[in-house]
Amino acid sequence: MTSTAFELSREHEEFRRSVREFAEAEIAPHAAQWDKDHHFPVDVVQKMGQLGLFGLTAPEEFGGAGEDGDFTSLCVAIEEIGRIDQSMGITLQAGVGLGINPILTYGTEAQKKEWLPALVAGERLAGFGLTEPGAGSDAGATRTKAVLDGEEWVVDGAKQFITNSGSSITSLVTVTARTGTREDGRPEISAIMVPAGTPGFTAEKAYDKLGWHASDTHPLSFEGVRVPADHLLGERGRGYAQFLATLDDGRVAISALSVGCIQACLDMSVAYAGERQTFGGPIGRKQGVAFQIADLEVMLHASRMLTYRAAAIKDAMDRDGSATYQEFKQAAAVAKLYSTESAVTATRIATQVFGGYGFMEEYPVARFYRDAKVLEIGEGTSEVQRMLIARGLGLPVE
Repeated sequence: MTSTAFELSREHEEFRRSVREFAEAEIAPHAAQWDKDHHFPVDVVQKMGQLGLFGLTAPEEFGGAGEDGDFTSLCVAIEEIGRIDQSMGITLQAGVGLGINPILTYGTEAQKKEWLPALVAGERLAGFGLTEPGAGSDAGATRTKAVLDGEEWVVDGAKQFITNSGSSITSLVTVTARTGTREDGRPEISAIMVPAGTPGFTAEKAYDKLGWHASDTHPLSFEGVRVPADHLLGERGRGYAQFLATLDDGRVAISALSVGCIQACLDMSVAYAGERQTFGGPIGRKQGVAFQIADLEVMLHASRMLTYRAAAIKDAMDRDGSATYQEFKQAAAVAKLYSTESAVTATRIATQVFGGYGFMEEYPVARFYRDAKVLEIGEGTSEVQRMLIARGLGLPVE
């Protein structure tokens, strides 16, 4: 096991303060109304871009932070944005992890030069379409097809639950599609970049979701969509494998979003338990309340340590190869499983601490309660994480 340190540096903590100041000034005053209105605040997303948040893992040549940024910095930013608003936190997470990183990792130089500058600047967003009505983790169930017709791919099919896919600043969505059949009879899955506005590509009406109301999420349809042959992302037939690798990064980023959620629940609960009076004193003096809040503190520290340990392994792997991909994969699954389940528990505890007020939308705990559940689902469910962890231990689990 790697001995990579996971303590945050002074620079990371200074960066945390700057992101926190931005989130409290630009997001906190409006988050409740955005949630109520199901409003996606394009202007604030672009301000996040101006702060450099979408470029933390990108090279300077595309407008990114270069050596001044790393994956840990991205996790810090997602945590701090998510502490104020989970919708904006997932917008950042998906914008980088699912929009930018696949192009950065697998794209040709021409593809990078065409798409990355605007994405890295936060002027535009990109999505990644994997999930279908009948397919997600099961690649063999993918029904979307892409047929090479001369110098064009013709794409037909549908995707669902796709983040950043239908906003006014969405520039493209990369989709996985069947492009043939492998020698073993299984489908050949490739990744195709489909620009927004391409005839036949439709972002359907946004979902009416339980939570993440200010996040842009749509079902997508593709009917005879034609894109140039050079819009293939990465190697033909490696689209699903590419996306699985992308998900490992995303799991740690979702863990960071979960840490932000737990921190918010702890902060709100401590403040409320010190102010709310019953039977002649604050409810925080009652063990039944105080002990639950103490559990929040434990979950926060454990989740944060697991998250930033995984991020440090990722950075070490990318920087000098001092950590292995298998180490990172296992650490990502562990962090994602523990932190997301802890976040769901944290919102339940916070709601209980607030009592009847926790059930009212005028208090942020209700919004965090609704937002938290999907953390256990997106980027691989808790069940998938347990399967990956067990496989990492050498167990032949299916």
